[in-house]
Amino acid sequence: MHLIFESLDLIHDNEPHPAALNMAVDEILLHGLSRPLLRIYRWLRPSVSFGYFEKYELVEAAHPGLDPVRRWTGGGVVPHGNDLTYSLLVPAGSLFLQLSAADSYRAIHERIARAMSRAGFAVTMTGANDEKISQACFENPTRHDILFQGRKIAGAAQRRTKFGLLHQGSIQNVDLPPALRECLAAEFSGQIIGRGLEQAEVDAARALAGAKYATDAWTRKF
Repeated sequence: MHLIFESLDLIHDNEPHPAALNMAVDEILLHGLSRPLLRIYRWLRPSVSFGYFEKYELVEAAHPGLDPVRRWTGGGVVPHGNDLTYSLLVPAGSLFLQLSAADSYRAIHERIARAMSRAGFAVTMTGANDEKISQACFENPTRHDILFQGRKIAGAAQRRTKFGLLHQGSIQNVDLPPALRECLAAEFSGQIIGRGLEQAEVDAARALAGAKYATDAWTRKF
């Protein structure tokens, strides 16, 4: 299986962030993107993210006490705290974006599955979608999700804009080795360029979080 990208930025974002700021960072990074980027990040408090079109009242009732945030991407409801949460961003004009949404999702998850297999996890990928049984993302395996011991452990959601592709994913319900971050990056590209968040990116994300992702108008949109 060939590598997808010639080079890849890997952002070491080790400081836990509030839920709204995590979503804002991704949007700011996408707007300034010049090459593919992988960001793996943490949550300041136990949180729950939910797809753009999900109903807030149902999320609130099912996850009281968690820090809620509506994602820019679609998908279902995902609790966060002990999971490995990542975002893969691909700039407009990349050959990768010639793939359909389904094929790009499959290509990304194939490489995540390969990284996990190399780490000792006997994972599989799903085929056709099963019937949706709830809002909870990890109770509803969809096509090309990743399973371990018959249970969904990795799912994601995407959004495409004029700036490129935002793919937001979570790996959970399994104990992962610390080295998996670098292993994931290596499955996408042979040239990894590590860096931290720049202060200008953090400042812009804080402003965006306050104006959008942390507001009731956004959180309770539907």
